[in-house]
This record gives sequence, C-alpha cells and structure tokens, in this order.
Amino acid sequence: MKFCSECAHPVSLQIPPDDNRPRYVCSQCGTIHYQNPKMVIGSIPVWEQDGELRILLCKRAIEPRYGYWTLPAGFMENDETTTEAALRETYEEAGARVELHELFALLNVPQVHQVHMFYRATLRDLDYQAGTESLEVKLFSESEIPWDDIAFPTVGQTLKFFFADLARIRKEGGTFALHTRDVRTPMRQKD
Repeated sequence: MKFCSECAHPVSLQIPPDDNRPRYVCSQCGTIHYQNPKMVIGSIPVWEQDGELRILLCKRAIEPRYGYWTLPAGFMENDETTTEAALRETYEEAGARVELHELFALLNVPQVHQVHMFYRATLRDLDYQAGTESLEVKLFSESEIPWDDIAFPTVGQTLKFFFADLARIRKEGGTFALHTRDVRTPMRQKD
C-alpha cells in the first residue's frame, strides 16, 4: 500500500500506539489501514449412484494454476455469508446446484493471508457445466482423482480428509467430522 484510501496522501508502515504489529498509517489524516486475511469459500459437491460416490471437480481456466483441478471455490464477497459464498462459487465455477451441508474443512494459509473453508454438498442433479473460470467440470471417483494435477494443497488436503472420513464411516459408522489444519507449504503459483 502506498497511498491512503481516505485522503490520497502517502502512508508509512509503523506500529500505531496501543497496537503490536506494523500497519499502514497515513501521516496526513491519521487513518490506520488494517489488512486482514481473505476468505476462500467452496464446496465438496458429491453425487452417489449405485453405491459409488463421485466428487465434482473443476479444471481451472484462470491463473494461478491454469489447467489444474480444484474444488469449486473462490473469494467470499462483502455482504454474503459463508454458505451463500459456497453456493455462489459452486454455481459460478461448475454451473452446479447443490444442497449444502455442514462445514467440513477449515484450513489456515498464513503465508498468503487466506483462510479456506469447504462445505460438504450434494448435487441436486447432473445438470452442470463449466463456468467462465473453468475449462471443464467432471465427476471423479476416489480412484480417478487426478492427484498430481490438483491445483492447491488445501484442496488436496480437503479431499484426503473427505475420503478418510468416508472410509471410516463405511467401516465403523458415524458421521463426517470438522477438520482444521494450518497449511504452511507454499501455495503453488505457475509451473
């Protein structure tokens, strides 16, 4: 940040009084510009038929990670809830209508100032299509997941959590758990 969004004067990085971390502060009007993590919200859309469960993934049509597979997700907008963001992103990226279930994964990615949240979801029908940010959308069984072509570590981790829970539930019963993790490996950019 170089200029104040309130008065357009230059800002400097300093620790304001009664604070403990550097912030951009305007020396002209005194505005403190707080910068906080961005929320990335998405879903894990599933379809089950004849006992086989498949997950809907999107092949990215944008950078970062153009051409790699991801769950439908994106940045939360102002004036929407996390569930509204998950529904919107699923429809925008995959053209899919889903019934949203509980929050399944919350992953902190401090090095890029983001928090990623994924909700479990069930596809309402098989009428889906790639949105403007997707090259393709496709249903995958666990054995078909293109693990080497997953766009982001948070997506790979969420899928691993999901399939581990599914295996446990099928063997022992029970329900899906809420998973949290700090992902400190670098988020991949361009190859």
